[in-house]
Amino acid sequence: MKNHHPNEEYISRINRVIDYIQKNLSEHLELDTLADVANFSRYHFHRIFRTLMTETLNQYIQRLRIEKAAFQLYHNKKKTITEIALDCGFSGSSSFARVFKKAYKMSASEWRSGKFGKSKIGQTKSNNRKQVSNNYKALGVSEMYIDPVSNNLTWRIEMNNQDQINAKVKLMPAMTVAYVRHVGNYKGNQELFSKLMGKLMKWAGPRGVLQEKNMQILSVYYDDPEITDDDKLKLDVCVTIPKNFEVDGEIGKMTILEGKYVVARFELNPEEYGDAWDMLYKDWLPESGFQPDDKPCYELYLNDPKQHPEGKHIVDICIPVIPL
Repeated sequence: MKNHHPNEEYISRINRVIDYIQKNLSEHLELDTLADVANFSRYHFHRIFRTLMTETLNQYIQRLRIEKAAFQLYHNKKKTITEIALDCGFSGSSSFARVFKKAYKMSASEWRSGKFGKSKIGQTKSNNRKQVSNNYKALGVSEMYIDPVSNNLTWRIEMNNQDQINAKVKLMPAMTVAYVRHVGNYKGNQELFSKLMGKLMKWAGPRGVLQEKNMQILSVYYDDPEITDDDKLKLDVCVTIPKNFEVDGEIGKMTILEGKYVVARFELNPEEYGDAWDMLYKDWLPESGFQPDDKPCYELYLNDPKQHPEGKHIVDICIPVIPL
């Protein structure tokens, strides 16, 4: 049996999805179905698709549908605009008209009459078959080695404005945590994180939690922001506690289970968190021989940014993984 480079395996899986989408543009394309085609978990598939294709799954599907419609409008004058809309997976002519005009700055009938110019339709046709292999570019992930101290699989990574980063795949222990939960949009909202952290510390400090041996502070993420509506995103800001420690009020308690994670350490400004996450999904995962497991990810916070000479956050980003 031929062994494929992990990079090739990721590209192959996403290309299978592209092939499936291409053949079924007129059908209702479910996220779960496409994740199954790729053999990735629903939880992580959308992010992997976006980082490799540089557009979201919905953007990709809609773009292919509108490009197919544009091609048919010009080359198949016998089909009505409504027939073309339905054939390309739109629910009806009115929804198609809105999307088409937004994409091409003219109506479908104007397009059909040839107002776009000759070169545009050729470009549309050629873009219909855009494979990951033409889009994906690995950045700065070196060969894997075995860390002689921890015996963990380790990768050296180069990242813009960062010293060399190590990403390690290791077994992370179970943690009992107290948490403050937020449901709603949190993306890029440093003030919200500070508020949640302050609320948790106000509870933890007087109870001696912060003096516990090996105490850790972390955030747990349950949703992919690319899939879940902003107002439904769920975030827990947590602090580790002994197993038998009691909580009260709006402070919750849960156990984060033991598991294998890729753990990558960064020094970040607040606005760089998204780039760090994307780097792991786009550059590290396809090179690694691993794929994301269907469990929540978390960030472990390792310093007080106010004490850092450059005000940076030292953080371990932890993504659960299983072999590819």
